[in-house]
Amino acid sequence: MNKDRPLIGAHKSIAGGVYNALTAGEQAGCATIQIFTKNASRWQAKPISDDDAKRFIAEVGRTGIAPVIAHDSYLINLASPNDKLWRKSIDTIFDELKRCEQLEIPYLVMHPGSHMGTGDDTGLLKVAKALDIVHNMAAGFKVKILLETTAGQGTNLGYRFEHLRTIYDNVADSARLGYCYDTCHTFVAGYDITSKESYESTMDAFDTILGISNLLCFHLNDAKKGLGSRVDRHEHIGKGTLGDLPFALIMRDDRFAAIPKILETPKEKGVESDVVNLKRLIKLSRG
Repeated sequence: MNKDRPLIGAHKSIAGGVYNALTAGEQAGCATIQIFTKNASRWQAKPISDDDAKRFIAEVGRTGIAPVIAHDSYLINLASPNDKLWRKSIDTIFDELKRCEQLEIPYLVMHPGSHMGTGDDTGLLKVAKALDIVHNMAAGFKVKILLETTAGQGTNLGYRFEHLRTIYDNVADSARLGYCYDTCHTFVAGYDITSKESYESTMDAFDTILGISNLLCFHLNDAKKGLGSRVDRHEHIGKGTLGDLPFALIMRDDRFAAIPKILETPKEKGVESDVVNLKRLIKLSRG
C-alpha cells in the first residue's frame, strides 16, 4: 500500500458540470472519487456533451484522481415485479452505462433492487435476467457493473453474500460483473468486522462465496445502528457502531491496497466532513 497516498476518496457533486467533481475531489485531497453521472432522483437526464466529456477526461489526467467510479440512480429497480418499471430501469441503467463509457469510467455501482413482495429468489432471478438484457444492449462496453452489498431494509436484495452470488451465477456474461463492499450496509446486515477475528471470518466468507478478486470497490461508512439491525444509516468514520478498528483493518489489508475506497459519510453544512474523514482513514492506515 502507498502509505502516502492511499486510494481513498469521497462522493462528489457534478453540479455545474461533470468535471467539477474532480476539482472538488482535488480540493478535499481525494485520490479517487465517486459521482452520479446524472441527477440520481430523476429518470430523464441531459446528455453529456462531447466537450464536457473531453474536459472531464482531461481533468482526470490533470488531477491524477483515478479511478472515478459512478453510482446508478436510486430510481432503478431491476427486481421490480412491475414490468413497466422493470423495463424503464433497464433502459435507464443502459443509459448510465453509455454515460460511463463516454467519460471513460470503469465501474458503475448499483444496488441489486427490491423484490416488492415477490420473494428473494424471484427478485434475484429478475435482476439476473435484466442484466443479461443490459449486457446485450451494451455489447462491447468496457464498464463493469458492481453489485453493492446492502443493509436489507424492507424488501431490498443484496444483504447476503449468497444473494450476489445467485445473480452472478445466473448472468450469462458474469465476467462483466464485480462487487462493491459497503461497510455500513454489510455490518447492519449481520456481518461483523469489529474485531480482528470477525473481520477475518467475514472476509473469508466473502472470498469463499464471491471471490476477493471480484471485490473492486469499497464504500467506507460507519453505522448509526447495530449489527444485524438492517437499518441503513451512515455515520462518520469511527463515530458509529463500527468504530475505528474495521477501517484500520481494511486500510492495512494488502489485498485491498489497489481497491478504491469511497466515503459516503454524512455531509454537513459549513464543514468539509470529507476532509476530516479522509484524514482519519489516512491516520488509521498508518497505525
